[in-house]
Amino acid sequence: MKLWEKGIPTDIKTDIFTVGNDRELDLLLAEYDVVGSMTHAKMLASVGLLTNEEAEDLVMALEDILTDIKKGDFFIEQSFEDVHSKVEYLLIEKLGDTGKKIHTARSRNDQVLVDVHLFLKAELTAIKLQTKELFDLLMAKAEATKDILLPGYTHFQVAMPSSFGMWFSAYAESLVDDVVMLNAALTVADQNPLGSAAGYGSSFPIDRTFTTQELGFKTLKYNSVAAQMSRGKAEKTAAFAMASLAGTLSKLAMDACLYLSQNFSFITLPQHLTTGSSIMPHKKNPDIFELIRGKCNKIQALPYELTLITNNLPSGYHRDLQLLKEGLFPAIQTLKSCLEMMAFSIKEVQPNENILDDKKYDYLFTVDALNELVTKGVPFRDAYKIVGEQVENNSFHSPKATKHTHEGSINNLCLNEIKEKMEAVSGS
Repeated sequence: MKLWEKGIPTDIKTDIFTVGNDRELDLLLAEYDVVGSMTHAKMLASVGLLTNEEAEDLVMALEDILTDIKKGDFFIEQSFEDVHSKVEYLLIEKLGDTGKKIHTARSRNDQVLVDVHLFLKAELTAIKLQTKELFDLLMAKAEATKDILLPGYTHFQVAMPSSFGMWFSAYAESLVDDVVMLNAALTVADQNPLGSAAGYGSSFPIDRTFTTQELGFKTLKYNSVAAQMSRGKAEKTAAFAMASLAGTLSKLAMDACLYLSQNFSFITLPQHLTTGSSIMPHKKNPDIFELIRGKCNKIQALPYELTLITNNLPSGYHRDLQLLKEGLFPAIQTLKSCLEMMAFSIKEVQPNENILDDKKYDYLFTVDALNELVTKGVPFRDAYKIVGEQVENNSFHSPKATKHTHEGSINNLCLNEIKEKMEAVSGS
């Protein structure tokens, strides 16, 4: 069944090419398509385009479909083009002519728009919650390890002292920025496009404020053409937010891979979080972190994929927009799994408390020694030369201690302030 059929059959090759994998992807939208149809039916009754009895029958039938969806008993067979045609078919099969009235005053264009907007709202909110859970874990690890010193590197060279508390809380605070990005994407998605029809509105006296309130949107996408143009923009904004978060996870995963290597040995993982080699019995490979790194790097390419699909399209609907789902929907599920596995693994990370026993890390404290001379009245440039000469002639004596008091430094991590930042943006 196709909602645009006029009794003229299409070639099977046309069907296969134009439908693609929409049936599979549309299963993710099915719940939202039904919810949107329920609201649409109620609105049609409120403006007199359906009787109250017709609307009640439609809502009851849609509730049955929704139950099947939640039980996993809803399928989109090959005879149907998409979720919209399958739902309408079921309504007609059960209600006859009443079922045929559900599409009054709407198009598949605004139908898929409202489905995607509701889907993105739900998924971005779920990602936000997972991000907050990872944040809380990182902050707890930071508090527990704040006194364990860790070498800091620049240019892959020993640089200055850091700490595990600083490392964990650095990634936690980076997640605050990612939540800001997720909030921006949610703001774009939280606008009701229903009622824009094919993109130019309707001659029916529909009530778009009714559907906005009923569907729980914060506001209405007022201009019908603007509503249609949100297809692509909402997906792309979500992709940029996801890419920001993926970038944080990828960098953390890379650090973990590096710190786990025998050359660093900064952290250890229990055996059940590593894999082995088929020929090297000693190997304990950080496959979880490597896959998080790879999957998240792939997600970071998504905004550019969506940009290239949409960047030369004029206003109005175009079938190209169907392709947005192919990249975005799987990426959402991938990002959620990466968040889950990152939290699962980071929880088990055990810091090495004796890293700085290695003599090569004595040079971590050259800046501290230099600054100590400056506080005693030695000009900075002279102090720099004094410590530099000590390093060159192997006479430098490392203090192996830190006295960093400013906000955000090793001995003043401002963990409470970072928590307050997250609370402010996460809505917790």
